[in-house]
Amino acid sequence: MSDMNPVRLTTSGPPETVLPPTPAELLHALKQAAGSSSALNDVVARHPRSSLVWAELARATDDPIARYAFYRVGYHRGLDSLRANGWRGSGYVRWAHEGNRGVLSCIAGLARSAAEIGESDEAERCRLFVRQLEPIAIAELA
Repeated sequence: MSDMNPVRLTTSGPPETVLPPTPAELLHALKQAAGSSSALNDVVARHPRSSLVWAELARATDDPIARYAFYRVGYHRGLDSLRANGWRGSGYVRWAHEGNRGVLSCIAGLARSAAEIGESDEAERCRLFVRQLEPIAIAELA
């Protein structure tokens, strides 16, 4: 199996991993389901490996424990995707690449949710992790 989005080695720093773009039909389904937890549940059931759908589900809930859990699932699904696309535990995952936004959103969301429920060590670990992956787009992820 060849990587369609290989890890990119740079002469100026760590390698960069780029996840495939989100399929148009998934983006359309998310747009149609926006704001409706039950509709988002249906999208998640059809696309459980997508970090982006977990991030959207987390944003749609008012329950801090559910939000934390949704972001945590998206975080782990994102790590699976990163590893499947050549990431070896270090290097950049840039916000500028649309396919990377789901996993970055989940890591940043998990940091916020962990802080919200008082899990300060997890919150700090996730804040540090997202800064290591994407030091430039902190404003987008805050």
